[in-house]
Amino acid sequence: MKVLSHGRKKCKICGEEGPLISELLGVCIKCLREMPEESLRITFRAHKLSRGRYGLPPEPPKSPNGIECGLCANRCRIGEGEYGFCGLVKNEKGKLVRYAGTPERGLLKWYYDALPTNCVAEWVCPGCTGRGYPQYAYLPKAEVGYYNLAVFYGACNLDCLFCQNWHYRELTKSLSPLMSAKELAGKVHDKVSCVCFFGGDPSPQMPHALASSKIMREKADNRILRICWETNGIMNKELLKEAVELSLESGGCIKFDVKAWDRNIYKALTGVDNKPVFENIKLAAKRLSERDEPPLIIISTLLVPGYVDEEEVRQIARFIADIDPNIPYSLLAFHPEYLMIDLPPTSRRHALRCLEAAREEGLKNVIIGNIWLLGDYY
Repeated sequence: MKVLSHGRKKCKICGEEGPLISELLGVCIKCLREMPEESLRITFRAHKLSRGRYGLPPEPPKSPNGIECGLCANRCRIGEGEYGFCGLVKNEKGKLVRYAGTPERGLLKWYYDALPTNCVAEWVCPGCTGRGYPQYAYLPKAEVGYYNLAVFYGACNLDCLFCQNWHYRELTKSLSPLMSAKELAGKVHDKVSCVCFFGGDPSPQMPHALASSKIMREKADNRILRICWETNGIMNKELLKEAVELSLESGGCIKFDVKAWDRNIYKALTGVDNKPVFENIKLAAKRLSERDEPPLIIISTLLVPGYVDEEEVRQIARFIADIDPNIPYSLLAFHPEYLMIDLPPTSRRHALRCLEAAREEGLKNVIIGNIWLLGDYY
């Protein structure tokens, strides 16, 4: 995609101008915090544009006479003839029909990723560091010669306007390719030491992911095979508990991607509410004491210029530290993608200020995960 100008743009509410105001969103961070109702009316247009390209509803449906899906934390209430926000479920004549995400039909692509890989948790995970050896890792260092089975799910329950993996939407639109849980489990061989479900997001297809994981673990027959999840955290609580159990017993982890702390900034960027994310992190964290190494939970935040600032990171870090200051936290540099292509990549100064803020809140294991993307952009 062509990167638009990073020149000065204007907030449609307060008139503030600057290079860190997205023309797509049309509002600045100050107005999102101080005048959220008016701001969100404006940012909703961006989600209508994004979703309309793929024939998806602009927001999670809440039809009064609809049927509640409940498969993820958006809890869509889908009216007759409507689709759920993820695009995988439809109300057909008063009955919810799931086109993908069941054990029989997973919408996904997969590939083998040689270890060590660029996993969000690479600085603390067994496959890239040997942490947890010998119980959870084959080697006391990076598992060179082994592979991660990367499972890219083709649907999501957010609409991140900056999505780095935005092409998952093409899979949602075409409902292809499809693969059963049993077929996916068959891709595990003796040199696969971990599986990571990401996307898109695994949340809308958890029945498929959980069924696949259980077959894989049975097939592994007590050898090391870690089950990991890279997720926005908008999961059904009961399904999250199953995911945590699989990761805990296998040496895997749950990688929560927290987009923003402020509810209105989060909704402007993603189209949905962030309350379930923090509830689910707390839920998963109840199991932290059951395994010291490797860490069960890793949290990351993308530093979107102009919107995910030092204050956002400080509040997220405070939330994490209140649970456990040892939880690893990775700050990730933004690169213009999908529709938010009129913002620059994250500046070095921005990232270092956020790093300092996270440490000031008491976190003991916080890093900038992709420091090579930083520059003097603003």
